Amino acid sequence: MRTGSEPTTARSALRARFWLSVWGLVWATFGTVLFVLVGLTGWAVVCGVLWLVIAIDLAVIVRHIRQGPHYQPGRDIPPYWPPE
Repeated sequence: MRTGSEPTTARSALRARFWLSVWGLVWATFGTVLFVLVGLTGWAVVCGVLWLVIAIDLAVIVRHIRQGPHYQPGRDIPPYWPPE
């Protein structure tokens, strides 16, 4: 529901979120491997859980990107007032 207070051209920065997630995925993988090689199991588990969270977020971002743009009413459509 549009209230008239939001910009009609607002978009989510999905491409930026995608590349930041890829960057985080690379570092979480690096951290997990490094901590396993050094023998710090606790930190390796923390990095592994972080990797899992980032991978799930990345899957959601890719899904949203593949959905494409959604209908956005133009300037000729008046804002809808919230029901009373």
